Amino acid sequence: CLISNCGCVPILCAIPSLPRVCEPCWWTRTDNQNGSSTRSTTYPIAWFSNSSKTRQVRQIWSTPGRRIATNGSKDSLMKQVAFIGLGNMGGPMAKNLLAAGWSVSAFDLSQAALDDVTFAGAHGAKSAAEACESCDVVISMLPAGKHVKSVMMGSDGLFSTLPADTLVLDASTIDAADARELHIAALEHSIAFMDTPVSGGVAAAQAGTLAFMCGGKAEAFARAVTVLEAMGNREKIFHAGGDGAGQVAKAANNMLLAIQMIGTCEALALGAANGLDPAVQSEIMKASSGSNWPLQVYNPWPGVMPTAPASNDYRPGFMVDLMAKDLGLATSLAEQSSVSTDFGHRALSIYQALQADGLGLEDFSIVMKQFSVD
Repeated sequence: CLISNCGCVPILCAIPSLPRVCEPCWWTRTDNQNGSSTRSTTYPIAWFSNSSKTRQVRQIWSTPGRRIATNGSKDSLMKQVAFIGLGNMGGPMAKNLLAAGWSVSAFDLSQAALDDVTFAGAHGAKSAAEACESCDVVISMLPAGKHVKSVMMGSDGLFSTLPADTLVLDASTIDAADARELHIAALEHSIAFMDTPVSGGVAAAQAGTLAFMCGGKAEAFARAVTVLEAMGNREKIFHAGGDGAGQVAKAANNMLLAIQMIGTCEALALGAANGLDPAVQSEIMKASSGSNWPLQVYNPWPGVMPTAPASNDYRPGFMVDLMAKDLGLATSLAEQSSVSTDFGHRALSIYQALQADGLGLEDFSIVMKQFSVD
């Protein structure tokens, strides 16, 4: 699609200068004519990402009867999503919302990241507050809890300026205690808040197949599913429980992932040292009781799985720095909960050693290099 690079199959356009545009990149306004007949006018959404026309188009979209043509429903009502944080995960997530027919107003401190999503059809805002004007849903994807609290809480935070009952979904991976603090602050302003961390990495964010682990009230979850489905598979969108439950689930999951990855590397190194072909050994383990996610889709031995980071110079993927961060969150939560996580602590020390070796920006499967690969 020439309008948004959203990956949809293009359709023919009657306008010679825009010959290949997919359906989600159009919106249609229907007006009554003389109280009886109607007139429908269709325009490419990307025409209106230009700031000079944004105010005019927002007025059109805010009027009764604004409609958008989508692959699913030709006359479904468009809703406005504010997306805060457009990094490696947030950028593709925002683009998938656009492709699914949502109107997106976006903000990021990085102008390059903002420009990328604006080119795809989003409105580029100059601040988080501006992005949230007239929005129905707010989604944030930020590096750490301190960033989320800075944006949401306090006298100039979004919680104090958003209309009551606005749905706010924080997809960041943060400490469960920070998430619970955000829930309390949101409740004080009658905001429907959920912690909704994700799993699947950049590839799933790009493909729109993320898993979501959601913490908060059931009523908020029921509302959240509709927008989350634009970025993930419905069967992988879970209501984990009450406030902060999404972050607890995410911390436990990534601790297990790190342990699995390290164990897989040890097993492959052991086999190779004793003459086994890592590709053959991987197939044996996948068909046996040792099968796990790294073996199935993320093999850490170079050359075994062509699409895995290990076969592409360990380009991320999911960075060592991020795994170390998540393991820190998991082990901290374990200490607060008086739960022994010996393997989790050991995994954290291994990934911290990789950071110390200057490998923080490499994919977390590079832990394979801690073992003999020759």
